[in-house]
Amino acid sequence: MLIQNASWIRMKDAASTIVPIFRREFETRQKVKAATLEVTCDGVYEARLNEKRVGDFILAPGWTEYSKRLQVQCYDITSLLADPGSNTTSGNTLGITVGNGWFRRTNAPWTGTKNPDEFLPAMLIAILHIIYQDGSEEVIPTDETWQVSESSITLSGIFIGEDIDMTKKLVFQAAQVCDYTKSILIPQEGPEVREQEHIYPCKSFRTPKNEWVLDFGQNMTGYMFFEMDAHAGERLSFSTAEVLDREGNFYTANYRSARSQLHYICSEGHQSYKPKLTFFGFRYLRLDEAPAGFSADNVHAIVLHSQMTRTGWLECSDPMLNQLFSNILWGQKGNYLDIPTDCPQRDERYGWTGDGQIFCRAGTYQYDVRQFFRKWLADMRAAQHDDGWVPEVIPSLTAYKAGGAAWSDAVTIIPWQLYETYGDISFVADMFQAMKKWLAYIPTVSTTPDLFTGCWTYGDWLALDHPEGYVPPTIELSKRGYSKDDLVCSAFYANSVSIVIRVGKLLGQDMSQYEKLHDRIKKAYNKAFKGKFGTQTEKVLTLHFDLAEDPQALADALAQQIRDCGMKLQTGLLGTPYLLHELSRYGHSDIAWSLLLRKEYPGWLYSVSKGATTVWEHWDGIKPDGTFWDDDMNSYNHYAYASVADWVYGVACGIKPVTAGFSKVRIEPHPDARLGSLSAVLDTVHGRIRSAWKYTDHGIRYEIETPVETEIVIGGVSKTLGKGKYIFGEE
Repeated sequence: MLIQNASWIRMKDAASTIVPIFRREFETRQKVKAATLEVTCDGVYEARLNEKRVGDFILAPGWTEYSKRLQVQCYDITSLLADPGSNTTSGNTLGITVGNGWFRRTNAPWTGTKNPDEFLPAMLIAILHIIYQDGSEEVIPTDETWQVSESSITLSGIFIGEDIDMTKKLVFQAAQVCDYTKSILIPQEGPEVREQEHIYPCKSFRTPKNEWVLDFGQNMTGYMFFEMDAHAGERLSFSTAEVLDREGNFYTANYRSARSQLHYICSEGHQSYKPKLTFFGFRYLRLDEAPAGFSADNVHAIVLHSQMTRTGWLECSDPMLNQLFSNILWGQKGNYLDIPTDCPQRDERYGWTGDGQIFCRAGTYQYDVRQFFRKWLADMRAAQHDDGWVPEVIPSLTAYKAGGAAWSDAVTIIPWQLYETYGDISFVADMFQAMKKWLAYIPTVSTTPDLFTGCWTYGDWLALDHPEGYVPPTIELSKRGYSKDDLVCSAFYANSVSIVIRVGKLLGQDMSQYEKLHDRIKKAYNKAFKGKFGTQTEKVLTLHFDLAEDPQALADALAQQIRDCGMKLQTGLLGTPYLLHELSRYGHSDIAWSLLLRKEYPGWLYSVSKGATTVWEHWDGIKPDGTFWDDDMNSYNHYAYASVADWVYGVACGIKPVTAGFSKVRIEPHPDARLGSLSAVLDTVHGRIRSAWKYTDHGIRYEIETPVETEIVIGGVSKTLGKGKYIFGEE
């Protein structure tokens, strides 16, 4: 990369809260054949050449394991250059604004302090490369010839929104060259975050508190855009929210310390603006202050997410279930923003590995996420500690506890799922050493040979299975469910060993050592827990990871347990993704359908009945009486429970890969008369698969489309057919 020949530059003596704009004026002396800009920063930036935006990458350079990896973007800027005449030179101005972004957020671990004045300052490194028509070349690197000023953005951050003063005069000074490492610079790996959709307000109203609120009808990740006429010095201020309270007032307590606001001081005349260096998670905008004449027609929302091609579609005859399918899709769009986050709105927005692996299969079905995860898994390898521990948040934060089962196990689960969906062995080959390092770490901290015990874990987070009258000793324990931590950890340990065995065999490795380990784990597991699997999650994990001595009996007990508690699930983050799969696997699809179609709390359709447009963190994020579950940890765009989509694709419509990448397929739908029709479409690397069924007056009509050899099982009858479209059942 040419950028290695440039220097890091900064604004001399600037506090970390300053949002500088770096400027370089230059002339092109003749016709330009090609020109590129390589650039990155310790934050997020927007580059403009001759007042035109460079590239479509929003929030560049993205979020990586910054202590080891910082992406560099390379843009073709040829068309943005001023075109000189035949005998003249032409002046150009490049301006690059740098905000704090993720790199210099308030919990950045490598600063060693939470005093904002001691954070790293805003720094930029870039190089222009110009090739003229005569073959001569010119390079313009960042150095002391660049200028820098405080920008019109007076405050910016991922959690605090953006403040802008368009009346502010820019005062430029010479930039200062600074000493910062260039060893972390890498070419761009992940897909760019881009503007994807525009959404206009569906409603403008006054709340009981007389707040002026705009409703966009959809919880989303992105920002607002406004255009208006105003006088210099007039102010426009927005606040964002996901939901309204029981009385219909604007509610932001669940954002915790995230300010999530935009404050804009107007210039004179016609103007427009959208945030440059931050994003929001919201459905509602409150207009806290606005110039005279401002209306809902002056503003709309712009949706952001990583650039991905959609590959999966679900549609059925039930409007509420269709809304759930939409909510699941929007949850993925809102949280696949450069990294797979847990939520996009509060003072968190981190790459929690547990949430990432829980939703991964559904995520790979709905979008092509190969490039997205390839970059994130590289950050996981970079963040993994020398002893093998995988942090539960990637990119890593030192503020959290050492990760445990299910979270750190993302190092095995996600690469394997990517291999299964796309058939690309490089996903598991690249991660094989990291997988083995994680498995080698577990015995060094476990208190029991051949199990994973006595260690910190989040357990079955947010499970609903505490016995009546149980009073947890801490608030944290109240969120972890009642499943035994040692059982949960050991079950995931067994699963990771099983994955490593499969990967090793794919790579031609001798895996006998791991096969013996897996046998020991299974024996130790059943000896330690003696078949006493009390909670739904304990039963589900034992079944899903093939650890049960009598799986059918255990599955029957699970089904009975669900009936006995009123046809309710009690699982949390770890049990829920596998619950419906295991019920269907052992002949209880009717109960799986009952859980999916349940409209009361707890159920997937309960939030839909409350007007949700994304999936909630808590089943009862809004209680039946309209009050909130909690103010502290209550996201309304949290996709973990959206993992149910992979059951709809894989069981309800029955699409499953026989070989990796869907090069051979088995389709065995499991219809239910409570739903009139259901269709799933999946664009695989080998072509489109469609599985649809519909109840008619004469029975069930099945429509199957496949691009590869497929075993189709209808009513227990199996047929192996080639590429084509097929209809079974009536007519």
